[in-house]
Amino acid sequence: MADPKGFLTTGREVAETRPVGERVKDWNEVYVPGSLLPLISKQAGRCMDCGIPFCHNGCPLGNLIPEWNDYAYREDWTAASERLHATNNFPEFTGRLCPAPCESACVLGINQPAVTIKNVEVSIIDKAWDSGDVTPQPPERLSGKTVAVIGSGPAGLAAAQQLTRAGHTVAVFERADRIGGLLRYGIPEFKMEKSHINRRIEQMRAEGTKFRTEVEIGKDIDAAKLRRRYDAVVIAAGATVSRDLPVPGRELNGVHFAMEYLPLANKVQEGDLTVSPITAEGKHVVVIGGGDTGADCVGTAHRQGALSVTQLEIMPRPGEDRNANQPWPTFPMLYKVTSAHEEGGERVYSVSTTHFEGDEDGDVQALHLVEVEFKDGKPAQKPGTERKIPAQLVTLAMGFTGTDRSNGLVQQFGLELDERGNVARDAEYATNVDGVFVAGDAGRGQSLIVWAIAEGRSAARGVDRFLTGASALPAPIRPTDRALVV
Repeated sequence: MADPKGFLTTGREVAETRPVGERVKDWNEVYVPGSLLPLISKQAGRCMDCGIPFCHNGCPLGNLIPEWNDYAYREDWTAASERLHATNNFPEFTGRLCPAPCESACVLGINQPAVTIKNVEVSIIDKAWDSGDVTPQPPERLSGKTVAVIGSGPAGLAAAQQLTRAGHTVAVFERADRIGGLLRYGIPEFKMEKSHINRRIEQMRAEGTKFRTEVEIGKDIDAAKLRRRYDAVVIAAGATVSRDLPVPGRELNGVHFAMEYLPLANKVQEGDLTVSPITAEGKHVVVIGGGDTGADCVGTAHRQGALSVTQLEIMPRPGEDRNANQPWPTFPMLYKVTSAHEEGGERVYSVSTTHFEGDEDGDVQALHLVEVEFKDGKPAQKPGTERKIPAQLVTLAMGFTGTDRSNGLVQQFGLELDERGNVARDAEYATNVDGVFVAGDAGRGQSLIVWAIAEGRSAARGVDRFLTGASALPAPIRPTDRALVV
């Protein structure tokens, strides 16, 4: 136990954010650089090193949280980094982007604010990079086996790194022009600067992983050719089909999916564009969808100079505290104020969009909504509550419905789908096609980044066993174990 009295004598402190008026003028990460490390040793000392560390169960990766908390408390950053990397390939991603179900499962959280696990994690890995503790780990020998990974999001990258380190020759195929998937083009720069992705890619290149951008499997290369060329295939193409809103006026100019809007803003930051073709500048912006993607749209609109930003959510506003049906250590649905929400805008709950209104040029000008209440689990409109709000830009951030099947990938491989439209797989992450595996959102459905990395690691073990008959890679989390963790 790091500090036997730490949880009694030290209160919870989290990373300091830059002033709103400053950060909305740039695209840098919202946190004050260097402000966290002086706090983190004492924060790590709040960990009670529980006999049964429920944080392990709350984390799909099974992170060794009490162990690296102890090292962080003692400021042994090299050892802390080693324990962190033992279960997580990319802690700088999860430390910035994961909603931290581990903190919801923290035993201290039963009656006190939980340990700042996420902040400790990101402090350890940032210190490790600064200290040179993160180095390439090429395999000692090659197996002679080849693996193709389709998709370069967190699941694909985790699978690729594990399989490369196991000695296989791995090529990652990405249809976009840069590696990273939604990490690259779905996550705004102010949440995670892309330099974090770039240095991991360089580490993986040094280990032997090959990357092929602007190659779409199913179009540029058909499945049969890929299977002939490689001994195994991992499909980590994500769940990229956005949920649509089929209401009158959907066809108007200015109504876009979030994944049409956000990537263009990121391309500006990459230097590909001077100004985004879809911008919030000088416009009343409405974001439909109350989740993290919606919050990303809110923060992006602020930085682009929106006149106003309104975020709509069909569900009721969550409470500040756990509901009785979401007891500790489950991951509760709580009212969350992200950095984007701190920057302004209005959040409206329990409303549904009825239609969009446009001008004579076909540009959206207003959104009509109505309040709803749930009856038998279904939303019902409340008469007399209709109203309209100005909207010159609308982003649809209502989640995703599954893997893209328009490019022929699913059909060409002959993959079976489950009842939810995801690629079906067994406990080894193998599909119905021999030698073809699936990991991440493509098999699980839309989920958390921490799940994507866990599934990539788990699928890698299944592939390694398929290729060699055994595997020394970490034991997988089976798809059937979903009920065990969030």
